[in-house]
Amino acid sequence: MGSQLPAIIVLAPMFGAMFVALFGNRDHRICFPIVVASLLVSLFASFAAAQQVFTTGAIDYFMAGWEEPIGIGIHLRIDSLNALLLILICTVVVLVSFFSIRRAGDQHTEKTPQFYILYLLLCVGLLGISITGDAFNLFVLIEVSSLTSYGLVAMGSSRRGTHAAFNYLLMGTVGASFYLLGVGYLYLKTGTLNMQDIHTILQANEAVRDSNAVIIAFLFILVGIWIKMAFFPLHGWLPNAYSYCPSTSACILAPLMTKVSVYVMIRVMIGVFGVEWIFVHLGWSHLIVWLAVAVILAGSMLALAQREIKKMLCYLIVAEVGYMVGGAWLSDPNHWGLTGALYHILADAMMTLCLFLAAGVFAKRLGAIEIKDLEGLFKKMPVTSVAFVIAALGMIGVPPTAGFYSKFYLIRGAIEGAHWEFVAALLISSLVNAVLFFRIFEIAFFGNKPAESYGHDDHHEEEETVKVEAPWSALFPLVASAAIIILLGLFNGPIVELLRESLDNLPSIVTTQAD
Repeated sequence: MGSQLPAIIVLAPMFGAMFVALFGNRDHRICFPIVVASLLVSLFASFAAAQQVFTTGAIDYFMAGWEEPIGIGIHLRIDSLNALLLILICTVVVLVSFFSIRRAGDQHTEKTPQFYILYLLLCVGLLGISITGDAFNLFVLIEVSSLTSYGLVAMGSSRRGTHAAFNYLLMGTVGASFYLLGVGYLYLKTGTLNMQDIHTILQANEAVRDSNAVIIAFLFILVGIWIKMAFFPLHGWLPNAYSYCPSTSACILAPLMTKVSVYVMIRVMIGVFGVEWIFVHLGWSHLIVWLAVAVILAGSMLALAQREIKKMLCYLIVAEVGYMVGGAWLSDPNHWGLTGALYHILADAMMTLCLFLAAGVFAKRLGAIEIKDLEGLFKKMPVTSVAFVIAALGMIGVPPTAGFYSKFYLIRGAIEGAHWEFVAALLISSLVNAVLFFRIFEIAFFGNKPAESYGHDDHHEEEETVKVEAPWSALFPLVASAAIIILLGLFNGPIVELLRESLDNLPSIVTTQAD
């Protein structure tokens, strides 16, 4: 069983989608049990795989295709770098599945099976992206996740959602084309699509490694990934796509799509091209860190100008992408920036999940679309409000939340790499987040009520407060994600140590440090 874990992780939701397609149309009630069962299988398999990786080493799994010298096949690899990401993805999708119980039924009852099919196929794509060892299959799995995300965005009844999905499709197609062109150049120069083999060839053959074709290949791949992760100014598709899609779709897309794309960038940087080639040969690190600074400031300022809750959160995602891209390119000698970027993937995914879950509850239970609609929130929805506050404090960077420690490691990496502009951007962004969320806290707690409402029908108001609180299907993922934010912060030491060991075990990192 242990040797089959990579296949189980990816195939469980795929078979779940098949069973939903076969039986879901006959009885919609069977969809949710199938979804949860298949995702729990992936979650448990991810934990088992992580335990095996941290105990005995990486797991390589060849599913099908042609081995060398053709070099085209379905090769899965779970190592210490992506083991935690698998657990993160499975945890998020399981939590959102509970949130979807009412959402799927309320928003598109007749489309419930189709929604869950897309949901499970998105999980297949994201899990496959995380563990594939083949550059072309990475493209295929990126497109699987992208095509399903287009459908999830378009499933709402709003015309704005349909338009946003079309814009998302256009930008996603451009990004995929850039990536595929880059992979084509790499295949022409190396004759293989296996990531490890490409890395070995580039390290062994200086003529190939230093050729213009390889530089152009990396540039194409990088631009394609940047479009997928909404790296400013390539972010135009994200705010509308995540704001106008159904709440459940936003809760699965917002925490994972950009973070998995950041992981892909880091995997390509260190696993395909190598840290030495990226930071020494190219010499782009200072330019990209400055671009990340611009992204952080632009995303924060755009968030500050928003009135709608989800739009504000979407622009915060844009700023957070700048955090992770900047951290990955800091090129500090001890790789604290890269460690901080990897840790921030975990932290930001959970914070974004909690915030979007809360925003979905606000819209459903209170009809609150804009920030001003949150007046009296703390009295109406105390549990939901506490979870929202925890996630907001994490975005600001208040200990002991995970957001504080991820920013701490990013700032440490920036200081060791002498990138003071990145330090300043992180601090300014944190201050902007404080302004944004404390403005919400003020409205939610101290919001002004009409004068005629004071002293009248207080008992009725208390009864309404109890009734407005979210149902268990929404409270469970909300409370769980808020708790994970704190746990990630409290146990940041062991997690960061695992990430550090993961980076140290990569040959390109060891070589660079030895030099």
